[in-house]
Amino acid sequence: MALVRDRRQLNLRLPLPEPSERRPRFPLPLPPSSTAATTTSTTAISASDLEKLQVLGHGNGGTVYKVRHKRTSTIYALKVVHGDSDSTTRRQIHREMEILRRTDSPYIVQCHGCFEKPSGEIAIAMEYMDLGTLDTLLKSNGTFSEAKLALVACQVLNGLSYLHAYNIIHRDIKPSNLLVNKNMEVKIADFGVSKIMCRTLDACNSYVGTCAYMSPERFDPETYGGNYNGYASDIWSLGLTLMELYMGHFPFLPAGQRPDWATLMCAICFGDPPSLPEGASDDFRSFVECCLQKESSKRWTAAQLLTHPFLTKDPETQ
Repeated sequence: MALVRDRRQLNLRLPLPEPSERRPRFPLPLPPSSTAATTTSTTAISASDLEKLQVLGHGNGGTVYKVRHKRTSTIYALKVVHGDSDSTTRRQIHREMEILRRTDSPYIVQCHGCFEKPSGEIAIAMEYMDLGTLDTLLKSNGTFSEAKLALVACQVLNGLSYLHAYNIIHRDIKPSNLLVNKNMEVKIADFGVSKIMCRTLDACNSYVGTCAYMSPERFDPETYGGNYNGYASDIWSLGLTLMELYMGHFPFLPAGQRPDWATLMCAICFGDPPSLPEGASDDFRSFVECCLQKESSKRWTAAQLLTHPFLTKDPETQ
């Protein structure tokens, strides 16, 4: 029991560096249509052009600000990592910069500039999503209807399909990493623990990201990693995210219970996948089951899930 107590992490994060991060990463091929847009967006503004308006949030050795472009009055979100941050945090912000510079999708938060100051401060200027995160909406507006969840799932899956096509695994899909604007456009953000897969069979089961949303094969690769498909871990996380938005609490635990590492590990690895409460439609139940198969090889891919009846049926019937 002493060992279990030692490993508990109440903040649900296990930021252990992985050996692969110390190897040089191969450059990611850009989508053919994105080269010009990426070059323009990352050189269009400079740090001196931006005026800080308010703090949007803190975490991971940095601060996110709402900022305004002095000349155009365009609003951006500025993610700043302080110069005295630890090496893990700085490695993560550099990884996020690398990925955001190379992606161009309406389902991925857009990068408008990356800055490094002599003081060691690193910043990324990103598009401002005025409603915050799905986690923010859940807390302020309550649970999501199936019709709204179908819209959320469709957008996130389009984003994951794009990322997976370019060998990027997000590894931290959860409500607080999915940004939303007033048009209910949902975009994937926070690529600090993402991985660019250099080879199809690269290992991707290290303890990074938020462990509450980890798939069984990432918790226990010896048992569940035999036919491991790294991209499938993002699908598992999406399934849990949709359940949380529907139920109002993390699906593996009763409402109000604070999870710890040992409880989560036992629930995810040794228990059955969580199930939706009574009242959920058959299509939604089937969709979630396709995401939460404990054997990663049985989970549907992002492309397959985009054809599921839960997403393709008339929204008025949901």
